[in-house]
Amino acid sequence: MFLVFDTETTGLPQNYRAPITDFNNWPRMVQIAWQIHDIKGDLVEVKNFIIKPEGFSIPFNSEKIHGISTKMALEKGIPLKDVLVHFQEALSNVEYIIGHNISFDNNIVGCEFLRSEMINVLSDKISIDTKEESTDFCQLPGGRGGKFKWPSLSELYVKLFNETFAEAHNASADVEATTRCFLELVRLGIIPIEKIGFSDSEFNEFKNNNDSTIQLIGLNIQPYDSNTQETEETKEENKVETVTNVIEDISSNIIDSNFSHLHVHSQYSVLQATADVKSIVNKAAELKMPAIGLTDHANMFGAFKFVDAVFKHPINESYKEDKVLKLKPILGCELNVCTNHLDKSFKDYGAQIPFLAKTKEGYHNLSKLSSIGYVDGFYYVPRVDKDLVLKYKKGLIVLSGSLYGSIANLILNVGEEQAEEEFKWWAENFGDDFYVEINRHGLEEEQHVNRILLVLAKKYKVKLIRISCIPPWVQMYFEKLVLKSGKSIKDLFPNFKLFIYGGVNYEPYKETFKRLIGGDVDGVEVYPASEGFIAYQDSQK
Repeated sequence: MFLVFDTETTGLPQNYRAPITDFNNWPRMVQIAWQIHDIKGDLVEVKNFIIKPEGFSIPFNSEKIHGISTKMALEKGIPLKDVLVHFQEALSNVEYIIGHNISFDNNIVGCEFLRSEMINVLSDKISIDTKEESTDFCQLPGGRGGKFKWPSLSELYVKLFNETFAEAHNASADVEATTRCFLELVRLGIIPIEKIGFSDSEFNEFKNNNDSTIQLIGLNIQPYDSNTQETEETKEENKVETVTNVIEDISSNIIDSNFSHLHVHSQYSVLQATADVKSIVNKAAELKMPAIGLTDHANMFGAFKFVDAVFKHPINESYKEDKVLKLKPILGCELNVCTNHLDKSFKDYGAQIPFLAKTKEGYHNLSKLSSIGYVDGFYYVPRVDKDLVLKYKKGLIVLSGSLYGSIANLILNVGEEQAEEEFKWWAENFGDDFYVEINRHGLEEEQHVNRILLVLAKKYKVKLIRISCIPPWVQMYFEKLVLKSGKSIKDLFPNFKLFIYGGVNYEPYKETFKRLIGGDVDGVEVYPASEGFIAYQDSQK
């Protein structure tokens, strides 16, 4: 008999090559569904379970995909061990297991078996992957080395049945579609009978029982919808709990001051930004900012040109006499902080973490980190790791980062518990030199991240800092991304709005931040004291 199964998870592994004993690498199982069919193709058993989270939560982005929230899973879920016992019993009755990209599901369930201190019985079964078995049949261009690419479940479905199937990201619905595809591939002889253990007589019996195109059996094919799980009143209550209740504590420790752009990328962030250094300085002076930062991605190539532009700008023409900078340059760099900068066995781009030079020594340390990233850590991108950060942290200020920062990424894609542990690491190791970066571009992801960050900032007494990505030169920016990737903008960014940070209706950032923390008070310390530019002054002596 054949068991077709599929899972939904809390996300994706960081390293697909990691063993299933690496529990931190493999995501948690949120849902599992399976069907068992006999050698004639007849349905024997159908099961569908949502897993009750134990020691983990379902992150924001995963919930958006499959619609199963932590709240829903806690209310409707079954304990993991009970589900695994049911699955073990089902596996005891079959020899073959089938799935679309089955290696992923094998790893997910296998890891859960081991986490639960159970035997991974999947390793004893023969796996058949409809993705691999149908590659030559679908003949889709774009594979590696000029070969055909693996078809998605939707693409295979269209090829076999000439009708569309939108992958539901509901394990039960995807099992329904995968089963239909598998049985049709068997019926058409695309999967050799030897691979599924059929004799000629058994295959003839299967074909006699399925003398026309395989049909759906009519199970649920609709995804879960997390939006229907909470009333608007409940959502508002949750929002009040996670945002409004922290305003009082935050507002009691605020410093009223003007806004300064500190997380800024220039043309030296190659193929990622387009702004000319002098244009950045001119704009900052025009807006009467007290400071302007430069945090190019992984490099400090523009540091001296940037500081030179600030010092020579007319706004600072009186500096030689009064030694007062009306516009202050803040030198920084956004580093890719990965797990191990020397490990080049798999792609680990790391998280994008902005650092600012607080002192001359900090400037030198940041320069060293940037250089090490290129010289020793380069693997697709320049990379450093936390051990290096700790070694060269003196004189540095660190920000929590944007949506591509480690804390935000964990909030969105892994879990709030892991995000809090990451938050604690930076807070404990940098103390008062760690700042929570708050971005406001009208994005749903940012709003969710900000709510969590505000709670963590209150809990661990970490200061906030206002950050905003600068919207000009959008068209040039996208043209660079197209050149870099060789793909069209439509292919690169189906959700186009996300990558222009809220669209062209850019509000004055100070006002949006006031609305975030409530009231009329400008509620953050705008920029920390930074004397990293002293290194520039010394070089001019």
